[in-house]
Amino acid sequence: MGDNQDSPASLKWLLEEKKANFEMNADNHKKTVFKAGIVSVGESGVLDKAKQVGEIAPDFKLNNALGKPVALSDYLKKGKVVLTWYRGGWCPYCNLTLQQLQREVPGFKANGANLIALTPELPDKSMDTVEKHNLQFEVLSDVGNEIARSYGIVFKLTDDVAKMYEASFGMSSYNGDDSHELPLAATYIINEDGKIGYAFLDADYRNRAEPSDLTAFLKENL
Repeated sequence: MGDNQDSPASLKWLLEEKKANFEMNADNHKKTVFKAGIVSVGESGVLDKAKQVGEIAPDFKLNNALGKPVALSDYLKKGKVVLTWYRGGWCPYCNLTLQQLQREVPGFKANGANLIALTPELPDKSMDTVEKHNLQFEVLSDVGNEIARSYGIVFKLTDDVAKMYEASFGMSSYNGDDSHELPLAATYIINEDGKIGYAFLDADYRNRAEPSDLTAFLKENL
């Protein structure tokens, strides 16, 4: 956790700890299935299809957990937007990330940016996630991955991973469909003119943008 035991752990440290626990405790079949799933995402071409730095971020309007419509373009009138996706409240890596992003919200705001998170979860499920983690930023349900598709970040799970997720927690009940599609755990910083200034894209859902790095980027690009 670093030399200073009083300082909070980085998200990367927490994610690496979670990965290590999985490697230590999961059976070989599960390890093989998940590893193949990550390889499949990398080979799908989704990283090349995803919106990149310099491109215009597609606008969208979605309802938040309270049913209030939220538009990206409205937020861009106030400043930059940190736009991130999480797979669902069932994902421990996502939950760690949401918690760390919440801690970093003051840093985003101090540097002229607001945070918006999108998830394919149904609104009642996303509301559960918001309440569970006491999130103080917009969490929007992108049902059917419509917005994620416009950003080019949707991929299909392998059959083996999909079966494992259904047996473990019933992913289709979270998303309201059995497409077995998910978004990359992508993070963008979108400038006031709608252009993407920063993009974090990784085929491995266990890797996420470090919140403090996002604040540092915002500070350098005020």
